[in-house]
Amino acid sequence: MSNSIDRIKKLKELLLIEREEDFFQYREQFLRAGIEQRKKNGVTWYPINVLSEELGYADFVHLEIERTNTLDTPHQFSSGKNVILFSNKNPDDVQELTGTIKQSGKNKMKIILHTDELPDWCYEGKLGVNIQFDDNSYIEMQKALDEVAGARNNRVAELREILEGTENPTFEKTDESIVIPQLNMSQNKAVRHILSANDIAVVHGPPGTGKTTTIVQAIRLVLQTESQVLVCAPTNTAVDLLTEKLIEQGVNVLRVGHPARVSEGLQKTTIDGQIQTHANYKDIKNLRRNAEEYFKMASKFKRVFGKEDAKQRAMYYNEARNCIKESRLLEDYIVDSLFEQAQVICCTPVTSTNKALAKKKFNTLFFDEASQALEAISWIPLLKCNRVIFSGDHFQLPPVVKSIKAKHEGLDRTMLDRLTKYQNVSTLLNRQYRMHQCIMAFSNNYFYNNELEADATVKDTLLSLNEEFELLNIPIELIDTAGCSFDELQNPETLSMSNKSEADLLFKHLTLLLQQYQLSAESSKISIGIISPYKEQIELLKEMMQDFDYTFYPVSELAVKTIDGFQGEERDVIYISLVRSNSSSEIGFLSDIRRMNVALTRAKKKLVVIMDTATIGNHPFYKAFIEYCEKNNFYKSAWEYNYDV
Repeated sequence: MSNSIDRIKKLKELLLIEREEDFFQYREQFLRAGIEQRKKNGVTWYPINVLSEELGYADFVHLEIERTNTLDTPHQFSSGKNVILFSNKNPDDVQELTGTIKQSGKNKMKIILHTDELPDWCYEGKLGVNIQFDDNSYIEMQKALDEVAGARNNRVAELREILEGTENPTFEKTDESIVIPQLNMSQNKAVRHILSANDIAVVHGPPGTGKTTTIVQAIRLVLQTESQVLVCAPTNTAVDLLTEKLIEQGVNVLRVGHPARVSEGLQKTTIDGQIQTHANYKDIKNLRRNAEEYFKMASKFKRVFGKEDAKQRAMYYNEARNCIKESRLLEDYIVDSLFEQAQVICCTPVTSTNKALAKKKFNTLFFDEASQALEAISWIPLLKCNRVIFSGDHFQLPPVVKSIKAKHEGLDRTMLDRLTKYQNVSTLLNRQYRMHQCIMAFSNNYFYNNELEADATVKDTLLSLNEEFELLNIPIELIDTAGCSFDELQNPETLSMSNKSEADLLFKHLTLLLQQYQLSAESSKISIGIISPYKEQIELLKEMMQDFDYTFYPVSELAVKTIDGFQGEERDVIYISLVRSNSSSEIGFLSDIRRMNVALTRAKKKLVVIMDTATIGNHPFYKAFIEYCEKNNFYKSAWEYNYDV
C-alpha cells in the first residue's frame, strides 16, 4: 500500500510544480507587464467596444465586444476561459467584473458576466478585458489527491490499489448473449466487457472506430440496472458530444456546467435551462419581480424620516427579503428534483464538485477522452463512484503539461496510459468508419499494430474515381518544400512560428483541387479542414482565408484550426501545414507524435500534408511517413505545382 500512497504524494508535488509554472507564465505575460505589453502578449484587449448586451440563461448578462486596436495581434482568449471586464477610466480605482468567454474570434468575443445587471461604470468608456488566472482546478485536484492518499479500508483505497497494480480488477462472467444489432463485433465485445467489470475497464477507441457510439449504447444498458450514472470528459466539447448522443437515444440527461462552456444547442439540458422551462419557473420570476418592487419602494424613503417612515421602509425590505428567500427555496427544490430525476449527469471533472453533487454517490462513472486527463483530475469524479469505465486513445492528444520538470517526472502519464499495460482490462475497437484505407494505413502500422480495418463503406472512398482528375483520385499527397527556401518565421513576442510561402502553396493547391472538384460534377458538397500545429500559422491562414472566396465552389464548410481544435472532428479533405523549415532540423513540439496522429486521422477522402522533409524528415516518425508516401506514390515536390520560388 505504501507504494501507491508514495506515488500519489509524488503526484501532489508534481502538481504544485505545474501550478507554479502555470502561474509563472501568467505572471510574466500579465502581472509584470504594462497594458500595452499585455495587449502584445495577447492577454488583454483594450480599449473595447460593446456591440450588444442582453440578459441570457441564468439571468447572466451576455456581452458581445470587439477590440479597437492591435487587430492583427494573436491572442490567448478562447471559449471557457475566465476573464475580467475592467474600466480604466480611473487608474487609481479600477472597477472590475468577472465573466466567462462564450465564444471568441479574431477581434470579437462573446462574454457571459457573473451578474444580472451592468454597473454604471460599464457605460462610461475605457473598458478592457483581461484573462484571469484560474486556480480552481488545481485546488480541486489537490483536495482529491489528499483524499486518495488518506483513504483506508474503503472503496477509494481499493480503487487506488487496483490502479497501482497491487490488486487485480475483477470481472463477472461475460454475457455473450448481449448483442446490439447496430454495433459491430468489436463494439459489442466492448459493451459486454463494460457490463462485466466490477472495478475498472478500458475501451480503446482509435480514430473513427465509433467509440462514442459504443459508450452511449453501454450507458443505455447500464441504466437498465442502475438508476443514474455519472459521465465525464476533460473538455466541454467532449461532454457536449456525449450529452447530444445520449439525448438522441431518449436518455434523460442533466448537463452540469457554466452556460458559457456549454454549446448553444444544449443550453436546454443545463440546470439553468431546465429551471427556465420548469412549470414553477413563473412563480420564481414573480417572486423576484415582487422583491425588486419592494426594494424600489424602500429606496424611495429619504435618509431623514420619522418613525412611521422607518417602520414602512423596514417592512418593504423585509418583504423583499422574504420574496428572495422563497424564490431561492423554490429554485433549490427544482434543482434537487432535476438531479434526482436525471438518468445521466454529464460534466467535466472539476464541475463534478458542484454543490448539488456534493453528497451524491454513483455506482458507475464513464470517463471519455481519458487520454487527455491528468490522473489527478480523473480522481475528482472517481471519488464519488464505485467503478469506472475509461474510454479514449493513448496514442492521441495527451494532457497539457506546461512544466518541463513535471512532465519529465511523469505528470502527463494518465490513468489510461497505466491501465492499458494491465492484462484483460482493455478492449480494442478495431473497425474504423471514417477514412480511406490508405489514410488509415500509416497510423494503423505505426501505432495500432495493423489491428484496424477500414469498413467497406469508407475504405475505397475518394473525392472522385475519375482518373482525369488527379487531385481527386489519390487519397494522400505529401508536398515537399525542401529546397524551395520556404523559411519559417518566429514571432518574437509569442515565440510561435509561421510560414507564409507554405500558406501560399496550400491555398494554391486548394484552389486547384476545388476547380477539379467543380469540373468533376460530383453531386455532394465537400467539407474542408486546414490544420497547423502553430497558432501563428493559424492566424496567418485565417487572415488569408478572408480573401479566399470558396462560396463559388461546392464546399459545405471550410474551417481553420489547431490540431487540438479538430480533436474528435472529421472533414472530407484535410490540409496540414507543418511550418518548420530551417537549416538545423529544429522541429520543436512537432516531435509530439500523438498530437500528429490526431492531425493525420481527421481526413475522410483526401489528406494533404505540406512539409520541408529536409528539416522534419530526420525524426523517426516523419521519416517513416515520408517513406510510406514514397512507397505508395503519394510523394510530390512543391516544384510540381510550378510554384514561383
